[in-house]
Amino acid sequence: MTRPEVDLAIDWAAAEGWNPGLRDADCFYAADPNGFLIGLLEDKPIATLSAVKYGDAFGFMGFYIVKPAYRHQGYGMPIWQAGLRYLQQRSIGLDGVVEQQANYGRSGFRLAHQNIRYRGSGGGSLPSDSAIMPLMGVPFEQILAYDLPFFPAGRPAFLQRWIAPPHQALGIWQNQALAGYGVLRACRTGYKIGPLFADSPALAERLFLGLKAAAPAGAAIFIDIPAVNWAAVKLMAQQQMTLEFETARMYSGQPPNLPLERIFGITTFELG
Repeated sequence: MTRPEVDLAIDWAAAEGWNPGLRDADCFYAADPNGFLIGLLEDKPIATLSAVKYGDAFGFMGFYIVKPAYRHQGYGMPIWQAGLRYLQQRSIGLDGVVEQQANYGRSGFRLAHQNIRYRGSGGGSLPSDSAIMPLMGVPFEQILAYDLPFFPAGRPAFLQRWIAPPHQALGIWQNQALAGYGVLRACRTGYKIGPLFADSPALAERLFLGLKAAAPAGAAIFIDIPAVNWAAVKLMAQQQMTLEFETARMYSGQPPNLPLERIFGITTFELG
């Protein structure tokens, strides 16, 4: 895809109910400008896929969409195979709808865990918390270093744009070191929090409240959590967040060893 064609993929994702962010296209394309594929039939776009390379050994697939009128006719398979070829010899991750697990399994993907999307309402008082500060005030090298354990490879080009305004990004400090960060972004509907990484449930709660308060009062807010993080599930219940749906996080090749107990919100379903 060209950069303008990524806007088309975002629009198709919105039509599927995936509720993309308003600035997602710019951030996503920066991660890997060669990693967004479009399928044409007689010069008309009918399919999309992202297959984004991170570092030398990891990739992530998303935006796997065939226009409804062309589904169940075999048009999805060529672009799927092209994405796999682009990411060959890498471990690959994806977040797929639960009912498609068997189909992904036929391509060598195995279930790692479920992710749960929760919905609630923004607003509330901004916590009076001297440990929380805008992430843009933190040297970028420190942010990159903190982010690295939470993702299978470094992602500087993406992250630099993801934490920048108008996204709201907050960090929290403990013992004179960054101990967590989170990002709030405007979406087609409401706002999403992602990622939300923290060294403890208590720190995650403080960051969550800060990000929630940054959204307009009453606006819908969404967050996607690994279902195996019981502290995150408990936090969602305490904050009266309601379950929306689940996805399956799957990997082909060697799955990464991520600290899921410290992941209170994944970054995106599309890019990992």
